[in-house]
Amino acid sequence: MDAARVVNSEDMSAVHDLLSTDSRDFLITPSKGQVKVDELEGKTIGLYFSANWYSKCQQFTPILVDVYTQLKEQGDKFEIVFVSSDEDQISFDLFHGTMPWLAVPFSDLQSKKNLTQKFQIEGIPSLIILNSRGRPIQTEGVELIYQYGVQAFPFSSEKIVELEAEELANHASQTIGRLLSTSSRDYVSKQKEQVPISQLVGKTVGLYFSAFLCSPCEKFTSRLVTVYQQLKEKNMDFEIVFISVDRDETGYIQCYQSMPWLALPHGDETAKSLLRYFHVQDIPTLIIVGPDGKTVTREGRNLINLHLEMAYPFTEAQLSWLQERLDEEARNYPKSIHHIRHRHTLNLVSASSGGGPFICCECEEQGSGWAYQCIECGYEIHLKCVQGIGQDNLENRTVNTACACTSGN
Repeated sequence: MDAARVVNSEDMSAVHDLLSTDSRDFLITPSKGQVKVDELEGKTIGLYFSANWYSKCQQFTPILVDVYTQLKEQGDKFEIVFVSSDEDQISFDLFHGTMPWLAVPFSDLQSKKNLTQKFQIEGIPSLIILNSRGRPIQTEGVELIYQYGVQAFPFSSEKIVELEAEELANHASQTIGRLLSTSSRDYVSKQKEQVPISQLVGKTVGLYFSAFLCSPCEKFTSRLVTVYQQLKEKNMDFEIVFISVDRDETGYIQCYQSMPWLALPHGDETAKSLLRYFHVQDIPTLIIVGPDGKTVTREGRNLINLHLEMAYPFTEAQLSWLQERLDEEARNYPKSIHHIRHRHTLNLVSASSGGGPFICCECEEQGSGWAYQCIECGYEIHLKCVQGIGQDNLENRTVNTACACTSGN
């Protein structure tokens, strides 16, 4: 009995020392109430580093709220402590008001700094998981919540290994029917029509995660519609299923009305499980499933941006052929070009000479490999974004395109 009390005292000391100070032994609730740090004794704790001003935090927080609420309803001993990176008290109060958990007071700047340094937080959102003894057991809590939801609890290494093994087995036995159907639904929607999922068997299928009032989604949807229609005109066995990330039916309807393809019904239980299953953290995302029902690639959006309809059927053989073609085309491009309102020279680079993943400053879409790059400021554009200006004497011409850097840089 005495030994147990000593262990508990040491455990609680770790939590107390981490979350309290000489002048503060409490955390605050969204309604400005106070809860003693000692009340977290024996609980698994998530330290949530986040901020109101960052869109990825705004996106992740509702997902974390859902998981937290479910764990509480199940009676699991789990608590979250918000560690804010907000710029002022008003922003902190606004953001904390969307959360059902505790927080380090915004005014306690030193505690927030100490926690950030102790856990080496380099980006947000970040969720550090502490076990019931106050010891860190997971540093990638955000990824685990996205992947496994409530199933990740209690976040032990044994639990994660178990979930990973289950996930591998699920992917090995994956079919389009298992992905999209439920015990009560064996169809997908096309506006008001019901289309049997069986009609997708043997086709290449794009699972399109998107939402209304998302400017990157709106831009990519327009491009994807063009590609989809071109492939349909060529009688390719390609279909797309819209999986809404909208939180209300109005957003779902407005988002879907511009799409000519299939969709899961709004509010369908499968949507959340697919988000976790494919580890979707950003939208728009396009997952490609092959005719055999297995995942071909999770980089459908990037491949469409790079190759348009030529990306189909998204296989390694097709992508290898496209890369060879791109390498051949690149030999006809000049080694450098100049852009108006940008005094630095843009140099032609490949994946092996400095061209990695980037966001094109011309079309604002993803790119990788070959690009025109400014070494001094990081400005990069796709090769295809300069194709329209002609190859003759390209090196001596000025390209009229907006640049993130002005001539004053």
